[in-house]
Amino acid sequence: MTPAARLQAAIELLDWIIAAARDNGGSADNIAKKFFKERRYAGSGDRRAIRELVYTAIRRWGARPENGRQAMVGLVAEQPELREFFDGSNYGPAAIGADEPVASSAQVPEWLADKFASLIDEPERQALFDRAPLHVRVNGQRSTDLEVKSAWPDAVALALQHGYELPTGTPLEDKTLFREGAIEIQDLGSQAIAMAGAAAKPNLVLDLCAGAGGKTLALSAMLPPESKIIAADTDRGRLSRIEPRKRRASARNIETILLAPGNEMEALQHLKASCDLVLIDAPCSGTGTWRRNPELRWRMTPKRLAHTTELQQRLMDLGSEMVKPGGRLVYAVCSLLDEEGGDQTDTFFENHPQWREISIDLPIGRPYRKGTLLSPYHDGTDGFYFTSLEKL
Repeated sequence: MTPAARLQAAIELLDWIIAAARDNGGSADNIAKKFFKERRYAGSGDRRAIRELVYTAIRRWGARPENGRQAMVGLVAEQPELREFFDGSNYGPAAIGADEPVASSAQVPEWLADKFASLIDEPERQALFDRAPLHVRVNGQRSTDLEVKSAWPDAVALALQHGYELPTGTPLEDKTLFREGAIEIQDLGSQAIAMAGAAAKPNLVLDLCAGAGGKTLALSAMLPPESKIIAADTDRGRLSRIEPRKRRASARNIETILLAPGNEMEALQHLKASCDLVLIDAPCSGTGTWRRNPELRWRMTPKRLAHTTELQQRLMDLGSEMVKPGGRLVYAVCSLLDEEGGDQTDTFFENHPQWREISIDLPIGRPYRKGTLLSPYHDGTDGFYFTSLEKL
């Protein structure tokens, strides 16, 4: 493909991603896979170049552009070498018009700019657009750190036990340790949250928003085999992904429960006031994961954020009912917005005075508003706020 043809393909792929962001469709990564599957003529070098153009545009524009052409034309002011590829050739984009509309906005959407936690300054914000590292968690019940270092000599030990960073692009699937469930791809921040949940050695755990089970599996690896972990979610597709993962890790202490949205208590009634730990990795804006999913900025609106914070409050209320006296609730969001973090904890304490904050000693993170804040700049992790609470 010529440089102009690659640019035109990037514009078309951006059109798909922008439409999905507007209509709450699939992620940019999944859309790109489908896009290239339909264009098998694009070689590996072409695909890399197109992805680079697309993700440069996504990271640059905080507000969602009208279309892919506006997004790419907007980059010309900062990358003037792109202009020559708007050449009107057979497979390239048309020449740029004199008064053509272009994308123009800050990296952080204006309506979100004042909502970040007070510790997130300008260097912190810039780090939200760096490339995310590849972190893995070693399942100490299935392998040893020595075996991991032998399989991946470039592995760098991280601050938490069994956490490692591998060079980006390291192949994992062809290694026996991965196929046998000895390691899982998991950001160090997620590992820290699971560690906070496992701190009190709970016997009965409810992972209320389990998704595909990343933290469920981490808890299983950290707790004794006689513990019981119940992974619950309202998304059947995501929840179904736990089964093959738990088989691969030989995690026999995990059960799953599919919940009905808005009527979760029907399936959870038997757990009321009986759990030693309830983990709520709540749906959120995803501001802490912009390194991996920068198009999330194009999805979130003030209305969606308000709906999300209402859901978070409801999940905390629901989860608190499942905890027995002396048990714990760990609330976490991959967000750096106060509305989803410290504000939620304050509201919970206002409505539930029979709870107290529990301090968790971890080598990463900063104390922040009755919880812990993790960020790419300070900790090298995705951005998270989490808090550990005990029922009196």
